[in-house]
Amino acid sequence: MSATPENLFDAVPVGLPDEEILELAAGPGTRIERIVSCGHVSPPGFWYEQERPEWVVLLQGEAVLDFADGRSVRLRPGDYLTIAAQARHRVAWTSSDPPSVWLAVHYSG
Repeated sequence: MSATPENLFDAVPVGLPDEEILELAAGPGTRIERIVSCGHVSPPGFWYEQERPEWVVLLQGEAVLDFADGRSVRLRPGDYLTIAAQARHRVAWTSSDPPSVWLAVHYSG
Protein backbone atom coordinates (compact mmCIF):
# COMPACT_ATOMS: atom_id res chain seq x y z
CA MET A 1 0.00 0.00 0.00
CA SER A 2 1.38 3.40 -0.98
CA ALA A 3 0.63 6.51 1.03
CA THR A 4 1.26 10.14 0.22
CA PRO A 5 2.82 12.01 3.13
CA GLU A 6 1.16 15.10 4.50
CA ASN A 7 2.67 17.82 6.70
CA LEU A 8 1.15 19.19 9.91
CA PHE A 9 2.30 22.69 8.93
CA ASP A 10 0.74 22.68 5.45
CA ALA A 11 -2.17 25.08 5.13
CA VAL A 12 -1.98 26.40 8.71
CA PRO A 13 -4.63 29.12 8.66
CA VAL A 14 -4.11 32.52 10.27
CA GLY A 15 -6.62 35.04 11.55
CA LEU A 16 -9.35 32.46 12.16
CA PRO A 17 -12.57 33.61 13.85
CA ASP A 18 -12.67 30.23 15.69
CA GLU A 19 -10.17 27.54 16.54
CA GLU A 20 -9.67 24.98 13.77
CA ILE A 21 -9.82 21.31 14.74
CA LEU A 22 -8.86 18.86 12.00
CA GLU A 23 -9.25 15.14 12.67
CA LEU A 24 -6.15 13.42 11.27
CA ALA A 25 -6.90 9.82 12.25
CA ALA A 26 -9.37 7.88 14.36
CA GLY A 27 -10.00 4.32 15.39
CA PRO A 28 -11.62 2.38 18.21
CA GLY A 29 -10.89 4.39 21.35
CA THR A 30 -8.45 6.83 19.71
CA ARG A 31 -8.70 10.18 17.90
CA ILE A 32 -5.79 12.32 16.69
CA GLU A 33 -6.36 16.00 15.91
CA ARG A 34 -4.42 19.00 14.70
CA ILE A 35 -5.69 22.13 16.45
CA VAL A 36 -4.82 25.65 15.30
CA SER A 37 -5.41 28.50 17.77
CA CYS A 38 -4.84 32.12 16.74
CA GLY A 39 -5.20 33.92 20.06
CA HIS A 40 -8.24 31.80 20.93
CA VAL A 41 -9.16 31.01 24.53
CA SER A 42 -11.91 29.05 26.24
CA PRO A 43 -15.05 31.11 26.87
CA PRO A 44 -15.35 32.63 30.37
CA GLY A 45 -16.54 30.01 32.85
CA PHE A 46 -16.11 27.13 30.35
CA TRP A 47 -14.10 24.05 31.37
CA TYR A 48 -13.24 20.99 29.31
CA GLU A 49 -14.00 17.81 31.26
CA GLN A 50 -13.41 14.99 28.80
CA GLU A 51 -14.36 11.34 29.11
CA ARG A 52 -10.96 10.07 27.93
CA PRO A 53 -7.34 11.04 28.65
CA GLU A 54 -5.74 13.46 26.20
CA TRP A 55 -2.08 13.74 25.30
CA VAL A 56 -1.18 17.10 23.75
CA VAL A 57 2.01 18.52 22.28
CA LEU A 58 2.45 22.12 21.22
CA LEU A 59 4.26 22.15 17.87
CA GLN A 60 4.33 25.90 17.19
CA GLY A 61 3.52 29.09 19.08
CA GLU A 62 2.83 29.31 22.80
CA ALA A 63 -0.13 28.58 25.05
CA VAL A 64 -1.30 28.52 28.66
CA LEU A 65 -3.66 25.89 30.06
CA ASP A 66 -5.42 26.48 33.39
CA PHE A 67 -6.68 23.62 35.54
CA ALA A 68 -9.54 23.73 38.02
CA ASP A 69 -7.15 22.65 40.80
CA GLY A 70 -5.35 26.00 40.42
CA ARG A 71 -2.43 24.90 38.26
CA SER A 72 -1.45 26.95 35.23
CA VAL A 73 0.82 25.37 32.61
CA ARG A 74 2.70 27.39 30.00
CA LEU A 75 3.58 25.47 26.82
CA ARG A 76 6.23 26.27 24.25
CA PRO A 77 7.09 24.35 21.06
CA GLY A 78 7.91 20.74 21.90
CA ASP A 79 6.22 20.78 25.33
CA TYR A 80 3.71 18.00 25.91
CA LEU A 81 1.54 16.73 28.71
CA THR A 82 -1.15 14.19 29.48
CA ILE A 83 -4.48 15.51 30.71
CA ALA A 84 -6.28 12.86 32.77
CA ALA A 85 -9.87 11.95 31.99
CA GLN A 86 -12.30 14.24 33.84
CA ALA A 87 -9.52 16.77 34.64
CA ARG A 88 -11.22 20.15 34.33
CA HIS A 89 -9.09 22.46 32.20
CA ARG A 90 -9.36 25.44 29.89
CA VAL A 91 -7.25 27.28 27.35
CA ALA A 92 -6.28 30.55 29.05
CA TRP A 93 -4.07 32.02 26.30
CA THR A 94 -2.64 31.18 22.87
CA SER A 95 -0.28 33.09 20.63
CA SER A 96 -1.53 34.42 17.33
CA ASP A 97 1.81 35.23 15.66
CA PRO A 98 2.76 32.54 15.08
CA PRO A 99 -0.49 30.63 15.51
CA SER A 100 -0.45 27.90 18.15
CA VAL A 101 -0.43 24.48 16.47
CA TRP A 102 -1.29 21.53 18.69
CA LEU A 103 -1.36 17.78 18.15
CA ALA A 104 -3.93 16.14 20.42
CA VAL A 105 -4.39 12.42 20.97
CA HIS A 106 -7.57 11.33 22.76
CA TYR A 107 -7.37 7.68 23.82
CA SER A 108 -8.97 5.06 26.02
CA GLY A 109 -7.30 4.99 29.42
